[in-house]
Amino acid sequence: MQDNTPGQQARHCIEALYAKDICAQSMGMRIEYIDIGVARLSMTITPDMLNGHQRCHGGILFSLADTAFAYACNGEGPATVAAGGSIDFIRPALAGDCLTATASVQHQGKTTGLYDVEIKNQDNKIVALFRGRAHRLGSSLPDNSLQDNVQGEPS
Repeated sequence: MQDNTPGQQARHCIEALYAKDICAQSMGMRIEYIDIGVARLSMTITPDMLNGHQRCHGGILFSLADTAFAYACNGEGPATVAAGGSIDFIRPALAGDCLTATASVQHQGKTTGLYDVEIKNQDNKIVALFRGRAHRLGSSLPDNSLQDNVQGEPS
């Protein structure tokens, strides 16, 4: 018997999205938890992710937060893209750190939403805080035409 709860449907949508998300896969991001409006990803910081100060590059942290944000947005089915995002770096992440990004919906209207992402290290200390603005498109996930609908748009 197939489980068709909203949480299972969200997981199905995100697994389809992740299958095409070469960036997330190549950075070693792992899906830990998916539900409606919530996503938790993890990633281990590797030496090739460090900047000249031997700290995790801010762009890497932004990518992790943005991906968790994208997965939280897209769990309900309507294809959703980022309309904006900002990040505050709280403490450095170092090579070998295992980071967890937890994204959750704060507000979801018909076409726009606000999502917060908290990135923590293996010691449960906050590394960064991200806020993203989402915009829903007309198509649904999983949808093979999604690529045509969002070509050139951010995740």
